[in-house]
Amino acid sequence: MEIDTDKIDEAVLALLYLTRCDDRFGAASWKGHDWDALNRQHEKGFISDPVNKNKSVGLTEAGSAASKELFYNLFGKSKLRGEEQ
Repeated sequence: MEIDTDKIDEAVLALLYLTRCDDRFGAASWKGHDWDALNRQHEKGFISDPVNKNKSVGLTEAGSAASKELFYNLFGKSKLRGEEQ
């Protein structure tokens, strides 16, 4: 079976939002994900270079926004009976 790396990248970016923290240096997230997927996120401009000794990776402004959107799209509950999200 052929693997759709775009779907993997969406899931990884969404999970980066789950483990995200913000501090005075900006948004960062734990980088305990597949290295190939993290490298693709870096190539797309969503995260800082993951190849270092840090246990976290910096999220760019675009990466931060995209990770939040994907997180809620993939894992958020849909509206039920007119309830607000």
